[in-house]
Amino acid sequence: MLLRRPDSGGIGVVSAPEDATGRAEEGIRSTPVRDRSAKVIERARGAVPEGTFAVGAGLLVTAVTSYIFIIVAQRGLSDSQYSAFGAFWGFIFVAGPGLFLPLEQEVGRALAHRRAQGIGGGPLVVRAARLGAIMTGAMVVLVLVTAPLYVDGQFHGNWLLVASLALGLIGFYCMHTTRGTLSGNAQFRPYGEMLATDGVIRLAGALVLLAIGVDNAGAYGMCMALSPFVAVAVSLRKRQRLLEPGPPAPYSELSNALGWLLAGSVLMQLLGYSSLLGVNVLKGPGDTAAVAAFTSAFFVARIPPLLFQAVQGTLLPKLASLAGAGRHDDFKTGLKQLLVIVVGIAVVGTLAAFTIGVPVGKILFPPFTIDSLDLGLLAAGSGMFIIALTVAQALLALKGHAAAALAWLLGVLAFLVVTAAVSGITELDMQVELGFLVGASVSTLVMAGSLMVRMRKGVAEGVGSLITQIEHEPLEI
Repeated sequence: MLLRRPDSGGIGVVSAPEDATGRAEEGIRSTPVRDRSAKVIERARGAVPEGTFAVGAGLLVTAVTSYIFIIVAQRGLSDSQYSAFGAFWGFIFVAGPGLFLPLEQEVGRALAHRRAQGIGGGPLVVRAARLGAIMTGAMVVLVLVTAPLYVDGQFHGNWLLVASLALGLIGFYCMHTTRGTLSGNAQFRPYGEMLATDGVIRLAGALVLLAIGVDNAGAYGMCMALSPFVAVAVSLRKRQRLLEPGPPAPYSELSNALGWLLAGSVLMQLLGYSSLLGVNVLKGPGDTAAVAAFTSAFFVARIPPLLFQAVQGTLLPKLASLAGAGRHDDFKTGLKQLLVIVVGIAVVGTLAAFTIGVPVGKILFPPFTIDSLDLGLLAAGSGMFIIALTVAQALLALKGHAAAALAWLLGVLAFLVVTAAVSGITELDMQVELGFLVGASVSTLVMAGSLMVRMRKGVAEGVGSLITQIEHEPLEI
């Protein structure tokens, strides 16, 4: 309550009640407290890496739309076409993000470094684009040359899927290179727009195909192949000064650890999709319906990673607030908090798969014929995988690129060994489920050991380095 002081003539005197005066005095006394609180909040906001909210929103949209896209594809395709589509999904997400996400990360890091020094990054982007184009060309040639080996098996004779795979790799190259350029220039709003646009355009195309009754996995594959080009065009509209002139950029400026990043990224994606790819590779001629059923179960079991991705946008600012509030050992504290959340998601997801997973599967992907044991094992593997991914992000934030790559390699090898060891003893589904669970567990344990060794030596980095690593490591479902 504001009180106007009386003038000298006493006209307009306003008398304040005693309790109001007390509250006013109390407010005055509490001003220093409010000031301290405001400073803490301001430091917390400052600790949030620039663009966290825009990127988090984009991740949320692309996660949700991708999941709906899969549901739409399952509704519109026959068992044969849907199983082929599942194999295509595994192929493109191992090769696409596996190869080009590290390139995006290094372009963003190196470009931001140049920008901080007032140096133009145009030559760096050109150098990175040239390297990415070489990798893309080699992969497209590999896809086309080896197509006879998988088109009649995993793709069920669908050559349009082969074309979608080749074109999709070009799209992923363009999208990830552009994302790295945008993040390096601190253009995070268009970065988030690109993530969201990719998912929305892909889903819109699938809905059209479902409406007109198209039963061709290659058509749905083309939705995935073409959406990155639209997303790039939308995000770059009216964007200027992204390629400022500057000194030449040697390949070493991108990163001396780029090779380890590439190896680790491909192996990570390979382990993440090992069960889906394993079923498609090992299936017999009469297993089409079984593979289609397993594909649906695989995506139901990916709900925990989907939840993990969905909460990133709200989780990262909370982690950053630790640093803003002046907490000591904020990297360790932030990592512990993150691991508690991730382990909680993994445990809840696994228990839910064992208990209510089958009814949920029947709602999302009817008819759903996988039992609760198989679904629970898949969810347990997925839960362990996101734990491994979280530990890997902390390890990479501490420059442990080689250790992370080795851990992912050991996980893939463990999957192969376990799957082969139980062959003939149990069903194909159980083989790959056990292999996936053991493989993810091996990667987690190896990386956790490497991380503990590094943290015992001391952690110079703040929680911001962990947040940045998580923010630019989106998990494809």
